[in-house]
Amino acid sequence: MTDLQIRRIRFDFGEPIPFNWNRVNPAFSTYMNMVSIMAICFEKMLVAAVREAMPTITDPAVADEADAFLRQEAQHASAHRHHVRALIRSHPGLQQTLDEAIAAYDELTATTSLRFRLAYVADLEATFTPFFKMLLDNEETLFRPGDDRVSSLLLWHFVEEVEHRSSALIIYDAVVGDRAYRMFALPRIVRHLLQVTTLITNGINEHVPLADRAIDTNTVKPYYKLRRITRREAPTGLPDVRPALHTVPWSQKLVTVARVLMSQTPMHNPAHAPTPRFADDWITRYNRGDDVSRWYASQAG
Repeated sequence: MTDLQIRRIRFDFGEPIPFNWNRVNPAFSTYMNMVSIMAICFEKMLVAAVREAMPTITDPAVADEADAFLRQEAQHASAHRHHVRALIRSHPGLQQTLDEAIAAYDELTATTSLRFRLAYVADLEATFTPFFKMLLDNEETLFRPGDDRVSSLLLWHFVEEVEHRSSALIIYDAVVGDRAYRMFALPRIVRHLLQVTTLITNGINEHVPLADRAIDTNTVKPYYKLRRITRREAPTGLPDVRPALHTVPWSQKLVTVARVLMSQTPMHNPAHAPTPRFADDWITRYNRGDDVSRWYASQAG
């Protein structure tokens, strides 16, 4: 039986949410806003793929894992929708960006095999534990200075991604079983991720005024600086903003890159991946009844 817990947490996004919700780190604000948009469209595809796969799962333990996994992911998508709707109320053009991102994943669902989509889910979910460990290990500098509502949503989501770190691969192994295929599918998966990321960054630049986002969103695109150097592009004239993860020590970044790469190998076992201590602290506070929808405010109280 699965030990995943379904936590229904109400995050209050009724009041306006600034796009730049962490003013000391506007690049991180934009980066995490992109995560909110990606969470909605990726998790819609994920839920559809796992639901399609469930009738073929014969092991009751795996079926229970899949059900709990879906229920956690559905909670994440719902909470991020509330966050993104709050952003859209201030910047209506972002609705077009969200619709285009969802359409990109809907097309993937309609045009690719279940095997590929389960590989997509397993590959991407495998990267989350090392990447989110790095973020949660640095929550004091990345999340605490920001709007408590947004920070609390992201902390909850990332903790639960660590909690269900094995679920996607368990389902993939039960339905597909070919670990080598995950690596075969990886280049196509990366291309699709880059396409959706570019779509979102372009949409934010188009629909959110510079005064509200404080950065050129192109700077968060992969290989942005390398392209500018190799193409000898002239300066944009926009303000120079420090990278989103500038507070994270380089030693941790390098370890994270290595762990992300290792997570894509056929013998990777997410259950053995190092996890952040913060996740245990978060679960302890949740279990004792703290208001985790206002993580830092309730901690101070």
